[in-house]
Formats: sequence, C-alpha cells, structure tokens
Amino acid sequence: MDAFLTSTLTVALAEIGDKTQLLSLFLAARYRQKWSIIAGIFVATVLNHFVSAWFGSWIVGVLPEDIATYIVSACFIAVGLWVLIPDKPDNDEHNEVRKYGAFIATTVLFFIAEIGDKTQVATIVLGAQYTSVVAVTLGTTLGMMVANVPVVLLGGKLMQKLPLDLARYIASAVFIILGVIALFW
Repeated sequence: MDAFLTSTLTVALAEIGDKTQLLSLFLAARYRQKWSIIAGIFVATVLNHFVSAWFGSWIVGVLPEDIATYIVSACFIAVGLWVLIPDKPDNDEHNEVRKYGAFIATTVLFFIAEIGDKTQVATIVLGAQYTSVVAVTLGTTLGMMVANVPVVLLGGKLMQKLPLDLARYIASAVFIILGVIALFW
C-alpha cells in the first residue's frame, strides 16, 4: 500500500505544470471528445509506466544492493531538483498525429511525451525503490489521472487558478525527502 500511495502522491505533484499536463490542455482545446482524451491518457500512461516500473524493479535486482540504494537515492533527489524547472509544451509532434482522432492522438502523443519525462524517471525510481511493478504502475497512473483529468474537463480555468510554483516546490520537497529516506531506510 505504501508503494501505491507514494507513487500516486509523487507523480500527481510532479505532473502539475509538466509538459504532459500542458499537452492535456492542448488536446482539450483541440478536441471535443473529452472522454476519448482521458482514455488515451490512461492507456498511454499504463503502458509507459508499466515498462518504467518494471525496468526500475529489474535494474535493482541486477545491481548490488548498496550501489542500488545510492543510485535510487540520487535519482529521487535529482528528480526533485528537476521538478523545479518549468516545462514548456513541444508542439512539433502535435500537427502530424492530431488528424487520427482524439483517442489515438492522445495515446500516441502522451506516450511519446512521457519518454524521458520526469514522471517516467520518477516511475523508474519508484519501481526500483519498491520493486512492486503493479503497485507502482497503478499508483503512478492514478497520479497522472488525478493531475490531468481535471485539466481535460475544466481546461484553462483550472490552470489559471493553480499555483504552479508552489506545486513545483512541494513536489520537489517530496522527491528530495524520498531520496533522503531511501538513503537511510
């Protein structure tokens, strides 16, 4: 349960103001089929985060335990610092895919946008920390949905009211604290 709750909280916080959340806003403005967008976010996140959590779990099984502990701790702290850097949307890939409809466009764009994104890196680290692929995947997916579904449904009104800087600072603190805990736990 700890893996699920920690994964949900950290990814939900890290996602606020992230490029995939900005992508959600863009897709909601482009398409009227809000539930197709939400379904696309869900499918892309489950696929991407399952592979990421599995990779994190696998890599700590290969590395010696003391080295894995330092790597996991350093990665949590690095993601915590990375969260402080605001993302900007990348519009180059949007034009080609959007002609396929809301669900396909969202699934493809979200999957691609998550590659190398801080929430994917966080999922890898969480998978390494907890070695529970299912709990981490479910938690990180729920975190993504918690952060993105309101943006899809409520759009720009919600984004104007969220204190993005405060959310980034909180998310950063959570990741750094997790890094310190991972080092001494």
